[in-house]
Amino acid sequence: MKNRFLANLLLTFIWVALTGGFTFPNILFGFLLSYFILFVVTRGSGRARYFRLVPKLVAFVFYFLYQLLKANLQVAWEVGTPKLHMTPGIVGVPLDVKSDAQITLLANLITLTPGTLSLDVSEDKKILYVHSMYITNREEFIGDIKNGFEKRILEISS
Repeated sequence: MKNRFLANLLLTFIWVALTGGFTFPNILFGFLLSYFILFVVTRGSGRARYFRLVPKLVAFVFYFLYQLLKANLQVAWEVGTPKLHMTPGIVGVPLDVKSDAQITLLANLITLTPGTLSLDVSEDKKILYVHSMYITNREEFIGDIKNGFEKRILEISS
C-alpha cells in the first residue's frame, strides 16, 4: 500500500511539473489522474487495499465536513435566536473501536464538531462519555455516533 501511495504522489508531482501549474485544482486533478493510471496499470491487483482505502478516506473527509457544517449551523442558530433550544446532557457511548488510535480519532472528531465534547473514556476502553448541547433521544444520539464517525473509522482502519 505504501508503494502505491508513493507512486501516486510521484506521478502527481510529475503531472504538476509537466503542466507547470502549482495550484490546488491542478494537484488534485493530478492525484486523481495518477490514481486512475495506477488502477489501470495494476490490473490484476485492483482489489488491493490502496484502491479500496482512498475512496473511503475521501468519503470520510466529506462526511466530517458535512457534520462540521451542520453542527456549525445548528450552534449559530442557537446563538442567533432569542429562545434557547438546547437540551444538554452527557451520554455514555459504547465503543466498537478498540485501539488507542481509533478511540483518539473518534474522540477528537466528536470534540471538533461544535456542540459536542468528548469528556472521558472508561478504564476498560468500552465507553466514551460525550457531552452534547442537543440530546433529545439518547439512543438516537448514540446511533448517530456509531453509524457515523465510528463506522467510518472502522472502515478505514480495517
